[in-house]
Amino acid sequence: MWTMEFSDDPYALTALLDWQIELGATEAIGDTPVDRFAAQEAAQAAAQAQTSPGPGAPVSTEAHAQGRAEVKAAPVQGPDPVMEAKAAAAAAGSLEELRAAMAAYPHCELRLGAKTLVFADGNPEARIMIVGEAPGRDEDIQGKPFVGRAGQLLDRMLAAIDMARDAPDPEAAVYITNILPWRPPQNRDPSPEEMAMMMPFVERHIALADPEVLILMGNISCQALLGRRGITRLRGNWHQVLDRPTLPMFHPAYLLRNPAAKREAWADLLALQAKLKDLS
Repeated sequence: MWTMEFSDDPYALTALLDWQIELGATEAIGDTPVDRFAAQEAAQAAAQAQTSPGPGAPVSTEAHAQGRAEVKAAPVQGPDPVMEAKAAAAAAGSLEELRAAMAAYPHCELRLGAKTLVFADGNPEARIMIVGEAPGRDEDIQGKPFVGRAGQLLDRMLAAIDMARDAPDPEAAVYITNILPWRPPQNRDPSPEEMAMMMPFVERHIALADPEVLILMGNISCQALLGRRGITRLRGNWHQVLDRPTLPMFHPAYLLRNPAAKREAWADLLALQAKLKDLS
């Protein structure tokens, strides 16, 4: 175990900030405020509740049994978030309606800490649809997927096979979305509950865009749509997802951390190019 000593030396403070940046810190505060006083009061109230009634306090067997029966008989309250998501997604007849349904969906708490809903980017008529993981800081600010360093690398990768997200010709265009439309705090992985809520919207999104080919970028999108993780084993192998050919690929953020994997990414791009020619 180690401890860190703090000082008012500006050079030492600057060094500490540099060190945190190297570790991957991107913000000086969390996404939501934490009331430490309220947390302490809640802990004290819980401790008092556990110790009452005090030792020797009379508790009738009848009252105890009645209370236990009341707990067992208490009905489950609240809606089913996944069923509501399925109903809202199914009712959307267009991409615009789907975006509005996602914006109105109240059950995913990620929306409370995010700045914007990140829906999609690119040409919705494109033959290729890329499904990423979740927005990061830059995406949350701009409201578009893949616009940070990873997005810039993705654009260069697509340009290498003469494709672009802003190409007006569907033959040369791509359409891009994510499993989650809201940024998770500190860019953490989505929870299973969050993914389950959003999957009806993702599946409806794919159905409305109706691409010929799907690209799953990263472990999260593979887990959501293939039910499996392990991108190093999955990449380069074609699968069928929602009745269309699907190719898992390394996420550009992974390639930034592991430049040696760009060779495999290039092979996947060539495989994608060949598949499009076969489908033409």
